[in-house]
Amino acid sequence: QVQLVESGGGLAQPGGSLRLSCAVSGGLFGAYAMGWFRQAPGKEREFVAGLDWIGSGTAYATSVKGRFTISRDNAKNMLYLQMERLKPEATALYYCAKGRERWYNYRSAGYDYWGQGTQVTVSL
Repeated sequence: QVQLVESGGGLAQPGGSLRLSCAVSGGLFGAYAMGWFRQAPGKEREFVAGLDWIGSGTAYATSVKGRFTISRDNAKNMLYLQMERLKPEATALYYCAKGRERWYNYRSAGYDYWGQGTQVTVSL
């Protein structure tokens, strides 16, 4: 059974940084795309960033492009999201997800396993 466990969330000030991590076990991590999604209170889950199976192809939501960086370490079965210049609107529960295929997908239906999420709060 594939399991994903996020960590690294917390409270950050506007303009600050956080690095999220996602530990993956129980599957062929290096064979599939990975993604980060987020869900703010009262809003639908939305795509944040995606990464193909070897880490060469990436995609970002327009709202985070240039400030967030997705990466993976296939040797360690780890996925990361480096978040810079954080804004209050980034406050949400962040989920990592395992793709169904090698290439990332902008839609949540393109992912078959999800973590429980890690809370990110951006506030003074």
